[in-house]
Amino acid sequence: MTNLSVNINKVATIRNARGGNVPDVLKVAQDCEAFGAQGITVHPRPDERHIRYSDVYGLKPLIRTEFNIEGYPSDKFIDLVSKVKPTQVTLVPDAPDAITSNAGWDVKANFDFLCELVDTFTSQGIRTSIFVGTDLANIELAAKTGTDRVELYTEPYATMYPEDREKAVAPFIEAAQLAKNLGLGVNAGHDLSLENLAFFSKSIPWLEEVSIGHALICDALYHGLQETIALYRACLNNQSI
Repeated sequence: MTNLSVNINKVATIRNARGGNVPDVLKVAQDCEAFGAQGITVHPRPDERHIRYSDVYGLKPLIRTEFNIEGYPSDKFIDLVSKVKPTQVTLVPDAPDAITSNAGWDVKANFDFLCELVDTFTSQGIRTSIFVGTDLANIELAAKTGTDRVELYTEPYATMYPEDREKAVAPFIEAAQLAKNLGLGVNAGHDLSLENLAFFSKSIPWLEEVSIGHALICDALYHGLQETIALYRACLNNQSI
């Protein structure tokens, strides 16, 4: 069964827009777990425009499911992950000013750097995941870093889905199959939604985890957070509710 990890960055964005502590990011994370989320994801950025480093430290003792910290491995980020020791760290090649993740790693160009990071986090008992596209040679190199998993960058799938869902998912099936054959766990994330998630999940039944934030929080404005999490879980379980 594929786990749903809820990315709570957008909750922090709302809080930061007004100041104060409404909504309470820590409480929302706990509520997501209570409503059925199997993990919580945060993506702290250098300017702390949504999740703050203090949020990450505050969340650590509260999370009862899996805690996934994703981001670009700057020195400050590496220090944060090493101190918090989440279940998983997802390494993302974001520029400091990136609005959101928009590409996977060029593993060949960053191979030594990624190997060093994987060694560092593995030695601390932290599961590693490298954010990649569907290029097969890139995934083969990712496996050679010693990483536990790769996370497939799914914006291209989401963009093409309304036009031709079979064509959209085909490179992701091939990439996920290769990763599986190489002994890697497969995660996925970016622009997955209630519209396209069920088909993606059904097409790659060995998918370990999806990390979803923006679409899920937007849907919660209409359905409520508890119902929205149930809807996403149903997509992953190929059920209707």
